Amino acid sequence: MATELYDLTVPVFTRSLKALSGLLDKAVAHAGEAGAEALLSNRLIEDMHPLSKQVQIACDSAKLCVARLSGAEAPVNEDVETTIAELKARIAATLDFLASVPRTAIDGQEDREVVLKFPGGEWPFKGQAYVTGFALPNFFFHVTTAYGLLRQAGVPLGKRDFMGVPQ
Repeated sequence: MATELYDLTVPVFTRSLKALSGLLDKAVAHAGEAGAEALLSNRLIEDMHPLSKQVQIACDSAKLCVARLSGAEAPVNEDVETTIAELKARIAATLDFLASVPRTAIDGQEDREVVLKFPGGEWPFKGQAYVTGFALPNFFFHVTTAYGLLRQAGVPLGKRDFMGVPQ
């Protein structure tokens, strides 16, 4: 049996977004609410986005992938989250959107045209190549960067936290 695009997207995004929410919970547990809020501006290096933007982009990557494959309208977010609670609400809203898109809208879209538009041009894909060559790597880049920023700040996290494995 072939692997369907739904299996490569929605469950993967769901598990990792839940894990990302758990990472933010651990940040609060480690630093307290006030201390954890200060982490949101942390960057690995000056020209990279801060933690808050890493979470926002991870959410956008997941919802836009599913929307592009399914033809659903993705929710619009204004990127105004400034607290852990607001970022967790954004993750929850993204999870709700992912859950609302039926498997039948994504499976079979391996050859769907997906064109990403950037200021410097366009990047065309077919559905499956978009998922495996752009959407998943981009999503995990931002989730991993968020994890790294929290670890760098001293939040006691491990691979099980990143993977979303119950402890």
